[in-house]
Amino acid sequence: MVFADLFFLFGFLPAFAILYLLAKVLDKGFGGFHARNFILVLFSLIFYAWGEPVYVFLMLGCVLLNYLAGLVIDRADKGWRTTALVFGLVGNIAILGTFKYANFIASLLAQAGLQVTNPEISLPIGVSFYTFQSISYLIDVYRRESPAQKRFTNLLLYISMFPQLIAGPIVRYDTVAREITDRHVSADDLAEGLYRFFLGLGKKVIIANSIADVCDRLLVPLNEQTTSLGALVGLLAFALQIYFDFSGYSDMAIGIGRCLGFHFKENFDNPYCCTSITDFWRRWHISLGSFFRDYVYIPMGGNRRHQPLNILVVWFLTGLWHGASWNFIIWGLYFGVIVALEKYTVVKLEKYLWLRPLLHIYSLVLVLLGWGVFYFDDFDKLLLFYRQLFTAGGGLDFLTQSLLMNKLWLWVLAVVCCLPLRRWLRMAVKNETLRMITRLVVSVVILAVSITLLVGATNNPFLYTRF
Repeated sequence: MVFADLFFLFGFLPAFAILYLLAKVLDKGFGGFHARNFILVLFSLIFYAWGEPVYVFLMLGCVLLNYLAGLVIDRADKGWRTTALVFGLVGNIAILGTFKYANFIASLLAQAGLQVTNPEISLPIGVSFYTFQSISYLIDVYRRESPAQKRFTNLLLYISMFPQLIAGPIVRYDTVAREITDRHVSADDLAEGLYRFFLGLGKKVIIANSIADVCDRLLVPLNEQTTSLGALVGLLAFALQIYFDFSGYSDMAIGIGRCLGFHFKENFDNPYCCTSITDFWRRWHISLGSFFRDYVYIPMGGNRRHQPLNILVVWFLTGLWHGASWNFIIWGLYFGVIVALEKYTVVKLEKYLWLRPLLHIYSLVLVLLGWGVFYFDDFDKLLLFYRQLFTAGGGLDFLTQSLLMNKLWLWVLAVVCCLPLRRWLRMAVKNETLRMITRLVVSVVILAVSITLLVGATNNPFLYTRF
């Protein structure tokens, strides 16, 4: 099940809201959040099981593993604490490694001449996200930065909460630990949460789904007849699609969480407004970047010692996290090398305001080239794409021209929405009543257009559910 779906909007979500409000009445009578948390866990498991019921048991096993390891880490002496941490980390990595990388490793061994049968294990939705949340939980408990969760159902709620379960953001335990058992929803929380949800819905349905058609028509049938301009427009379409797809999901997750009293941290900060590649990755998928910074980069030495090596290791793991394919590893190392070089060059130039327009162009060019590596997991297609991009020529062909002109409104809307519009709106509209009316109008328009586009839609997955 995905957020941008008519059944979710008019079936799952209303049913959850009604039962959650009834549970709130029960909690007022008995005290605490037990009834509300039960409903949230129940609907989270239904949400996950909707597409892959068998893998619910894998997630439950993962939660049980981390629950027991967390209790030992919290209560035992140092030796057993370390043992429990290692046991928990190995268990989480084994789950992720088996289901995400077993097929890839088997194919590598087969290519090396070994008689290895590909296990053909399917990838459970969200496994990359909930295993990373589990790892962060264990490490934070070990560092005494967060207390261990004493109730299994509360830890299950943290890991399985449906707003962020299948495509993030990666929510750190200390962000929501208190809110699991003590949260309050103000009128401002509800208004802001609904507004963020509708903004995310618009990003996904109106922009990402529409521009995905441009990308598919230019890059899926890529061949020797593809012109340089056609390849470039297809690449631009993919860059916009993946941004609005993923940031739209994050907005919806943050919005639903806010309506329930959970305050998830931001996951995107207008990344295409960056002035360097380093700046881009401070703004894109912030929760993943902070995870690798706090649990890999800094423990390895961070900026203090062998910084270039630390950066390359982090970016190798970042690429590998996105998928079991060589193109993701190359993509990660590509950005790792650039970020490492920028520490001694471009980052020092960002303070000069007159250079920022040039740095912005430089950043966008490198990001776009990187998205090409990310898109093609077939090496022959990847090489063909760059050959056509740089050497094909051919001018403006009919297909590319029609996709540019017939969808001009879409290109303009997408580019404008890459700008920090929400921030500008807050600065421009100081009157609370006018701001509320503006948000209401925007939300109603987005909902109406999105419903219209979702009726009869045949292709509506979130890209990051497969990572």
